[in-house]
Amino acid sequence: MHDDIPLTVGRAKRVLGERILPAVHNRRAALDVAFHELPGEPIAPAEGLALSYEPFETGSPWGAAWGTTWFRVRGRVPAEWAGRRVEAVVDLGFDAAMPGFQCEGLVYLPDGEPVKSLNPRNQWVRIADEASGDEEVEFFIEAASNPVVLDRHPFLPTQQGDIRTSSPQKLYTTRHFDLAVFEPEVFELALDLEVLLELQAELPESSPRRMRVLQALDDALDLVDLQDITGTAAAAREALAPALASPAEASAHEISAVGHAHIDSAWLWPVRETVRKVARTTSSMTDLIGETNDFLYGMSSAQQYAWIKQHRPEVYARVKAAVAEGRFLPLGGMWVESDTVMPTGEAIARQFLYGQRFFEEEFGIRSKGVWLPDSFGYSPALPQLMRRAGFEWFFTQKISWNQVNRFPHHTFAWEGIDGSRMFSHFPSMDTYNSQLSGAEVARATRQFREARLASGSIAPVGWGDGGGGTTREMTGRARRLADLEGSAKVRWEHPDAFFDRARAELPEPPVWVGELYLELHRATLTSQHKTKQGNRLTEHLLIEAELWAASAAFWAGADYPYDELDALWRQVLLQQFHDILPGTSIAWVHREAVEQYARVAREATALIERAQAALAGSGEEDVVFNPAPFARDGVPALGAARAVAASGSVAVTEQDGGFVLENDLVRVVFTHDGLITSAVDLATGRDAIPAGAEANLLQLHQDFPNMWDAWDVDRYYRNRVDDLREAASLTLEEGSGSVTLVIRRAFSQSAVEQRITLRAGSRALEFAQTTDWHETEKFLKVAFPLDIQAEHTAAETQFGYAKRVTHTNTSWEAAKFETSMHRFVHVEEPGFGVALTTDSTYGYDVTRDSTPEQGVTTTVRLSLLRAPRFPDPETDQGEQTHRYALVIGADIEQATAAGLALNLPMRVVAGGPVEPVVTATEGLLISAVKLAADRSGDLIVRVYEPYGRRVSGVLRFGRQVSTVETASLIEDGGLGELDLVDGREVSLSLTPFEVRTLRVRG
Repeated sequence: MHDDIPLTVGRAKRVLGERILPAVHNRRAALDVAFHELPGEPIAPAEGLALSYEPFETGSPWGAAWGTTWFRVRGRVPAEWAGRRVEAVVDLGFDAAMPGFQCEGLVYLPDGEPVKSLNPRNQWVRIADEASGDEEVEFFIEAASNPVVLDRHPFLPTQQGDIRTSSPQKLYTTRHFDLAVFEPEVFELALDLEVLLELQAELPESSPRRMRVLQALDDALDLVDLQDITGTAAAAREALAPALASPAEASAHEISAVGHAHIDSAWLWPVRETVRKVARTTSSMTDLIGETNDFLYGMSSAQQYAWIKQHRPEVYARVKAAVAEGRFLPLGGMWVESDTVMPTGEAIARQFLYGQRFFEEEFGIRSKGVWLPDSFGYSPALPQLMRRAGFEWFFTQKISWNQVNRFPHHTFAWEGIDGSRMFSHFPSMDTYNSQLSGAEVARATRQFREARLASGSIAPVGWGDGGGGTTREMTGRARRLADLEGSAKVRWEHPDAFFDRARAELPEPPVWVGELYLELHRATLTSQHKTKQGNRLTEHLLIEAELWAASAAFWAGADYPYDELDALWRQVLLQQFHDILPGTSIAWVHREAVEQYARVAREATALIERAQAALAGSGEEDVVFNPAPFARDGVPALGAARAVAASGSVAVTEQDGGFVLENDLVRVVFTHDGLITSAVDLATGRDAIPAGAEANLLQLHQDFPNMWDAWDVDRYYRNRVDDLREAASLTLEEGSGSVTLVIRRAFSQSAVEQRITLRAGSRALEFAQTTDWHETEKFLKVAFPLDIQAEHTAAETQFGYAKRVTHTNTSWEAAKFETSMHRFVHVEEPGFGVALTTDSTYGYDVTRDSTPEQGVTTTVRLSLLRAPRFPDPETDQGEQTHRYALVIGADIEQATAAGLALNLPMRVVAGGPVEPVVTATEGLLISAVKLAADRSGDLIVRVYEPYGRRVSGVLRFGRQVSTVETASLIEDGGLGELDLVDGREVSLSLTPFEVRTLRVRG
């Protein structure tokens, strides 16, 4: 009997694929088609409908890469189709199974009403539920001929990723534009067969349930007349009905399904195309909502809602109506699904602020959870930031992509650097693009780690990344899987309801402490350096612009530039999307990102200069504005004072063809090739560099990962390295209170110039590096071996730092061979430490070495440049700049200050001194001073503990204020009023790494 199983399965699959599915639209009539190919960028739908159209013959090619073609489609419903459901079936030349990665279209009625999208998995358009017969049909298609970048042979270099270099040839050939009768009974039969075929494949080989399903398949197929599918479909379904009616076990795993499309805000398409992808997908999803009773669709990213509000208001009206009905679910509470490793804490706060405010203003709701299925690892600072923004849960699934270690939980509490915990869930299905296939549903049950106590998991259901969303086939599967023996139970459910139930089932969930490190995509910390450099620069400029604009409003009554700041922040937040900031998009995306960063930098700088002019007044003396939260060079924190001439000097001596640079704090020895062989902290006499070692050593690796070129660096890259020791020239420049060593090197196809400066009174050796980069599949690092027996590094993250061990005792530690930092990484043993600070580098690695003479030493390498060829074959080619510093003899406070100083330069303005709006006592750092986003005029001050210690301190305001209260991270007040002393001081006690937001009135 069991020998017949392959025969039954093979028979069912063939009949389904070759007879039943084609019979869903068995009767067809060709439509008349005309077209208009646009010469440039897309146009508004109203303009598209008014175009002049020329005849188009089905079967003709159309569409150059990134082009737009408008099709006008006309016809008449045959009279004999009266009373039947009639659909148009359109194939634009779809040649890939996945929607969103090639051509796609949006259908409009002649009055401009959007209908739904067309893509490889959604080729139909409803014409009439019950046709009258003989009625005229007319609709339009805005078709995008987006090229296939991730082809059948992925990761090959392509010039299709930028409209400036893409092919002008037509990419697609239409196959049909037809009217057709939709046969509902045949469609339902196809779904019956699919669900049962997939179910039996997951059941135990000789289980009674499997045998009965197979028998039902045989019985149904015996009733199918292959020449009359429509006429025999009902009888076949009746034979299958008992197998589909058998209920699930009481203990069956429960899957909370939510419709989903995970539309990447940019990736293998530019931002302008994402605007249209959102319109296409949401049109289809609101249409599907109208055709179902229980389907729920969830979409994150306030930016995407804002796009359709601006560019497709007709679609947005349907979305708003569906949100009001509780069927279309705004998720996540962020402006975009951003990277969470590289943005500053203030940027994460703005992601939440702008996202939640948009949802509240537009829909009257706030998201309860953070929905981030696809970001490339998650910062250990995130739990606190989510909690302080008012969120109750966190959802992702990307950690299931780990290369080595399997994450031990699916539902758990995630503990951050400050001790905050966030209730979190990973779907045990291991996908955010579920089709509700039998294999996926069975995997969700089989893998669920908390099955002893918890009842279920989430399944985001729909075609994603490039959009598309949920299909009627998926909702049909969900109906059949609601209560089916041998399967998990599936129901459409809001994630909030799932998390409420999960919390009740797991009142004491398992706990994961620290970062959620993704053991994959580690090179996203380095790829597309100018994008990362632009992010770091504009984040700091906008925080500084807020500071001085708020100060100007506080002291001079100046108008606060709410609109300008909001627009600039939203641009920066958009570009923190998890395929833009990580450097994994096509060339077009990064070209535009760099252009936008330059624009934001110009406009933010103009806001800074305007506010500083208002603050400084009309005096003629030079005053120095210090945006850092600590005093430096005689200038108060967050204020301005008259410039003080630098004192002290740097001594220079020649030694063996190299140089020795020395001030009153440190002495540094350079070889004739510009390598550092000694860096002594004069107060302790400790040399940071091991004897015989060389720091400032540029190293070039071959870098060709197994897949995902821009994303990945595989561990074996370390097996081959070229040490770039030889210098072409070494010269010295002496300035007032500083000395600069200029080193030039040539290597392979590239060249580098380093300007290394030591200043009087500073323990930081500053590097300004310019690289003319013309490598292919190479990885450039700079190494600093340190004579420090360090158990861990401390790498800055949002509002604090993350500790990582330097050993590889377990596979979990060994997998972290490339890790993240913000402005500094600090290495120390008791009594002595060294920091490396950077203005635009996020990746670094650490190794431990040991010799009998030296014992254990620690080498830190900054990751500078890569040269992957997919998806942008010209990644990082040309001139690149870096600024970093070696801070000798630094403790964690000095490392923190040095990192801030490198990223927050002081500015000289003619005028008079400016008292700070607010200052903090030692141990507290102020990260933001701004006016409240609600335009109430209240002052927002954010303060945090940066060193991992408990601290008590005082905030002092520049003049009397009326009230100070604790607020949420997104500026909601009412969390407790603080006692004011003399109207100017409040006392604060913060726990390690705690972030506190204050709302100040008066």
